[in-house]
Amino acid sequence: MSTDPLSSVIVSLEREKIIPDVIPEAFSPSVLFTVIYPTGKEGLLGSELTREEAFDEPEINFMPMQNNIGTEGEPTYTLVMTDPDAPSRAEPKFRQFRHWVITGIKSPIESASETTNLTAFKTKTSTTPYRPPGPPPGTGLHRYTFLLFEEPAGFSVPQGAVEYGAEMTQRRSWNAIEFGKKYGLKLVGASYFLVRSTE
Repeated sequence: MSTDPLSSVIVSLEREKIIPDVIPEAFSPSVLFTVIYPTGKEGLLGSELTREEAFDEPEINFMPMQNNIGTEGEPTYTLVMTDPDAPSRAEPKFRQFRHWVITGIKSPIESASETTNLTAFKTKTSTTPYRPPGPPPGTGLHRYTFLLFEEPAGFSVPQGAVEYGAEMTQRRSWNAIEFGKKYGLKLVGASYFLVRSTE
């Protein structure tokens, strides 16, 4: 059993088949993060939350691992939340459902030894407004997946892009990895939590 936290991410993603349902098999994470809801609930890797616990837009916490500031200056990130199990895992005809896209995220300045504040800075409003989990009745567990992309310098989603579509039908059948490829985003982290539908 690996104690390396980055390896544990891969093991968990493979166990729930998020690799390969959402993420390519070649994925190698370099950043650890979690989402924390106003209810105080944390979307830890593989944890199960209720819809009520995850109802409002969360904050993003970066885990202190290494200083990510390189020669190009402080990186910025895009975070997406997607449901590959729409409307159900057994019949995912609307895979993936786009729940949230937010760009321009900055990690806290603290180094690995200074862990007082891990909350990321949201420098922009959401491109796709946050929509809470809402698994249809009787569809079992849904894998709400978060992908963290490092952005190229000066990145923003162009006006008129599909990611601005906030209506239910506009959010269906989206692909987070293709979105990243289109805009030159580098996938650096992933997490997920589970929400069980009502019967």
